[in-house]
Amino acid sequence: MAQRNEVVAVYVAGVIQGLALVTFPAASTVLTSPQHYGLSSTQYGGMFVPQAIMAISAALLGAGLIRRLGIKRIYLLGLTANLVSMALLFLSQFVMSNGQVAYSMLLLATTSLGIGFGLTVPALNTFTAAFFPEKIDSAVLVLNALLGMGTVLAPVLVAVFIGLGIWWGLPVLAAVLLLALLLFSLSLPLQTGTDTTQSQKGGTALPARFWIFAAFALLYGICETLNGNWATLYMSQSLGTTSAAASFALMAFWGMVTIGRILFAAIAKRLPPNRTYRLLPLVIAVGFAVIAYLPVGSSPFLGILAFGLAGLGCSALLPLTISFGQEEMKIIAASVAGGLIAFYQMGYGIAAFGVGPLEDYAGLSLHSLFGFAAVAALILAALSFLITNEAQPVSRQV
Repeated sequence: MAQRNEVVAVYVAGVIQGLALVTFPAASTVLTSPQHYGLSSTQYGGMFVPQAIMAISAALLGAGLIRRLGIKRIYLLGLTANLVSMALLFLSQFVMSNGQVAYSMLLLATTSLGIGFGLTVPALNTFTAAFFPEKIDSAVLVLNALLGMGTVLAPVLVAVFIGLGIWWGLPVLAAVLLLALLLFSLSLPLQTGTDTTQSQKGGTALPARFWIFAAFALLYGICETLNGNWATLYMSQSLGTTSAAASFALMAFWGMVTIGRILFAAIAKRLPPNRTYRLLPLVIAVGFAVIAYLPVGSSPFLGILAFGLAGLGCSALLPLTISFGQEEMKIIAASVAGGLIAFYQMGYGIAAFGVGPLEDYAGLSLHSLFGFAAVAALILAALSFLITNEAQPVSRQV
């Protein structure tokens, strides 16, 4: 049984990781403002390419690194990379007048964030599954709800700091929290018992069914990131709302992601996770359809409501994908968590970068792109039935 302090550290890490992850999208109005960094849509989207690449690489390498270094060291390295990212974002303001240098620093910052996310999140999911083996689904949902809580705080805090004239207060706050968590975690055991087992067995190959989970994680990453990275710009540019309303839309999305995770964990006995898993992609599709058909000049409330609905649809899908995969493929649980996070980050990279060029060079509007994303959500719905209908525990080396 895990010590109480270990559980506290892992769950608090979820909140802080969520806060760090959404710091860049939450500050999108600052990053694209001519009075600040003045990034184009393509430059803004391009910032997230190194983040996605490094997150994918870190997540895929994570299982091997855990065997060599131990899961605690991987977790600590992830927190350190997040800390470096926030420090670089803060420092970039001092070279804001030199666009090339500032953009280079932003790219380094997102690169560090990708490493941090790719190492930390699989480790947190593996810790949680090991700490609560009898209720993995609920425990992973709670962890990801806390991560979602951090993502909700980011747009709220950035709006407050912008109002105070110190937008950089958010990365400073995140850096202070990361440093405190690092110091707190150093003295904790933070072991799962899986490191030695996997090392002794020499690792295992991924079974064929893993790729169904991987396809789901990739498409989910596209759907979530279209909301998470482009909601504020959709509201301000496509609907013509204020920056405050745009921040509220992002807050509504991440807020409903968090509320949904808590809700579905609480009602798991009445609404089994497999039914939740089949239902939520359809909710995303409805949310995307509403967003796609909102005319310019619509009430900001409608946009906020639509992004909230999409957030509810996204809420439990990634944590359930990870927990279903780890339960079904227990012998390679750490590899499953890392692999699924890697494919999720591939989807993140596609949506984070791909939207800018499609806007700038292909002439597609955000309205159209949200409409296309509704189709991706329907494919998610089909995959959810494949995952929940055919699940069979992997009890031997494959």
